[in-house]
Amino acid sequence: MNTFNHGWGMGFGWLIPLLLAAILFYILQDKKKEKSSAQDILDKRYANGGISKEEYEEKSSALKAQES
Repeated sequence: MNTFNHGWGMGFGWLIPLLLAAILFYILQDKKKEKSSAQDILDKRYANGGISKEEYEEKSSALKAQES
């Protein structure tokens, strides 16, 4: 009786779909990180000192009015 009929597929056949799923998950997570909302960008600009408090409050209230 030949015990080597199944070859690599029996032991490692599950590895390829698992790797493909992991790669797809990584790509989708990476794209989510790149997207920032307008409020996030405004917060960062204010935190870095790029805009004044008055300008931040004005733009932030305008963004909140747009969402409604």
